[in-house]
Amino acid sequence: MEAAQIAAEFRASGLTRREFCEKHRVALKTLNRYISLYSGEPTDGPRLLRVEVTEPACKAAGIAVLLGCGRRVELARGFDAATLAEAVSVLERL
Repeated sequence: MEAAQIAAEFRASGLTRREFCEKHRVALKTLNRYISLYSGEPTDGPRLLRVEVTEPACKAAGIAVLLGCGRRVELARGFDAATLAEAVSVLERL
């Protein structure tokens, strides 16, 4: 199967990248490369974002994370990092 055809089949499949890779026995990195080359979609790879650190208005507050999709996640002090990672992972798939 050609790279462009794999990228097109993925777009039409409605599957997540992981599901598509498992079903078609394609490595995730390979699929990401094909998508990047043939569809213009961003890959799941790491992305750098510019952030601005400002003085917090309330010292009791934790942090707020604004995801690329526009969702905002706010965390109180002492949050569980593993739970945050799981929540961000779920939100990015939506």
